[in-house]
Amino acid sequence: MVAPRGNHSGPVSSFILLGLPGMEAAHFWLAFPLCAMYVVAVVGNVTIVLVVKAEAALHTPMYFFLCLLAAVDLGLSTCTMPKILSLFWFEDKEISYGMCLLQMFFIHSLSGAESTVLLAMAVDRYVAICRPLQYSAILTRSVTAKVGLAAVARAVAFFLPLPLLIDRLDFPDAAHLNHSYCLHQDVMNLASGDIRPNVVYGLTAILLVMGLDSLLIFLSYTLILRSVLRLKSREERLRAAGTCVAHVCLVLAFYVPLIGLSVVHRYGKGLCPLLQITMSNIYLLVPPVLNPIVYGARTKEIRRQALKILRRRRRTRDSH
Repeated sequence: MVAPRGNHSGPVSSFILLGLPGMEAAHFWLAFPLCAMYVVAVVGNVTIVLVVKAEAALHTPMYFFLCLLAAVDLGLSTCTMPKILSLFWFEDKEISYGMCLLQMFFIHSLSGAESTVLLAMAVDRYVAICRPLQYSAILTRSVTAKVGLAAVARAVAFFLPLPLLIDRLDFPDAAHLNHSYCLHQDVMNLASGDIRPNVVYGLTAILLVMGLDSLLIFLSYTLILRSVLRLKSREERLRAAGTCVAHVCLVLAFYVPLIGLSVVHRYGKGLCPLLQITMSNIYLLVPPVLNPIVYGARTKEIRRQALKILRRRRRTRDSH
């Protein structure tokens, strides 16, 4: 996945990660809420996958996309959180060159896949509300499976070049990153070579994936809103809008920190480093925790099926 390093004049074997500047004394205690967030993310997303898999009533495109989102969130939190906890608890600041590039690839590609899944969920809501009679004909199992594969393939195709572009650069011996994990824009700023190809490609990939997806999601909800406002009764309008609330929360939780982080990285050179690091942590750590909570709280079908599974297992255990 990551090409071997060539004959670089300034090879680097590892990078040094940064925690929270000025708060090093609190790292040990800050790791506990971070660990709790990771546990909630893992338990919540695994629960969603197991509940949807176990219940045939939930085998619909909406819940297939939700399972895919849960799987992406599991990967995103798992490729970052263990190293962050190791940094905060054990002061393990060093990450090898190869692991840094691998982590970079997973962070950016999984973020791209999440963006595509959120777009697919927006299209699902558009078809369900604006074309309800054609829903089963448009979003068949074959189509939803192809959308899932396309989300993964698109993310890999757009973000695999990032570590390859980094691999051609030279780095100083003491390469200190500004975050607790490896981001492309952070690593490339440490290089001593020409980083213009990295800047151009990185910006292009972000615009063609996250930028395009956000515009299409906005367009989908514009059409949904127009369709909802045409409904005659207030009760129908509230019911239709209520099916979109959870998804809108997920979209905002993903895109608002992403846009803020991109703006800060490009135009906030004079800002406090702690602000950049806090925003990057929110961008990566909050959505995997928030997604299962939002859908678990807002979606009665998941709550009902989860309770049904728990009662069934309790009866089975009592019978033995």
